[in-house]
Amino acid sequence: MLGGTEFVGRAVTEEALGRGWQVTVFHRGRHAAPPGARVLTGDRTAGVAGLAALTDGRWDLVVDTWSGAPSAVRDAARLLSGRAGHFTYVSSRSVYAYPAPAGLSEDGPPVTGASPDAGDDVSYALAKRGGELAALGAFGDRALLARAGLILGPGENVGRLPWWLNRTARGGPVIAPGPRDAGLQYIDARDLASWLLDAASQGRGGAYNTVSRPGHTTMGELLDTCVRVTGSRAELRWTDPEVLLGAGVEPWTDLPVWLPAGELYDTLHRGDVAKAEAAGLRCRPVGETVADTWTWLREHGGTAPQRPDRPRLGLDPRTEAQLLVTSENP
Repeated sequence: MLGGTEFVGRAVTEEALGRGWQVTVFHRGRHAAPPGARVLTGDRTAGVAGLAALTDGRWDLVVDTWSGAPSAVRDAARLLSGRAGHFTYVSSRSVYAYPAPAGLSEDGPPVTGASPDAGDDVSYALAKRGGELAALGAFGDRALLARAGLILGPGENVGRLPWWLNRTARGGPVIAPGPRDAGLQYIDARDLASWLLDAASQGRGGAYNTVSRPGHTTMGELLDTCVRVTGSRAELRWTDPEVLLGAGVEPWTDLPVWLPAGELYDTLHRGDVAKAEAAGLRCRPVGETVADTWTWLREHGGTAPQRPDRPRLGLDPRTEAQLLVTSENP
């Protein structure tokens, strides 16, 4: 496991350990690895020299969640290609040329200009596509490209679902972005981990869109569930998207998960997942994801870990207060 100590990487490591597999975790040592994993340390940002701990050993499967410089994926994949049977790269549906129309399958055109030799000065889409090209270049048809989208669940270190849980837990009127019935497409990190290991052990290669079906849940069900599991008296004030946009509210960042109808919504919440479902992908109910994330969050004192390369999310309380006044006095 390249990584293996945070969110998706940790979910993969814990799933593999739960299956009784022998797991080696290669990471920088900033966070403790799950108990039972063999630990190797190194720094992929240091180039090939940072991979010294991987120069010996053989592995059946490798899973890589790297989202930085594609050259880091390239160096690790090349180093391991002759001593590992299979390579899984956790990619993203962001690799598709924007805008990705609703119903786009894995055959959709990827972004142009990506390179496996690129550094960390490229966009997220180009970084992930460059990582894909690096995996394919080293492992060919032994490379599995898991194109995930929105990932939620216990351990989330981006701050989307944790923000909504903490906000509804505080109670009172809460700005909720409409419409209630807007369908969402995401995956629980644990379901992603389970599918990755199944697919890798079956020797699957190529690209798969690894998220739930469009409309697996709705914005309304997600937020209603946040209110229920936190046991709060929060009152959801459903607000028209035009009102929110007119007030300068940024979709996805100020109000995590939410996107108004349009190209970006189609890109992130309406992708085709038939191929992954045919290969066994199953997604648990949203209620389980929300409840388990709340339990995990409380175990950490209500504060979720934050990735240093991602901005903190959530609506400014002053902006919310102004919107609430507007909703009371339309």
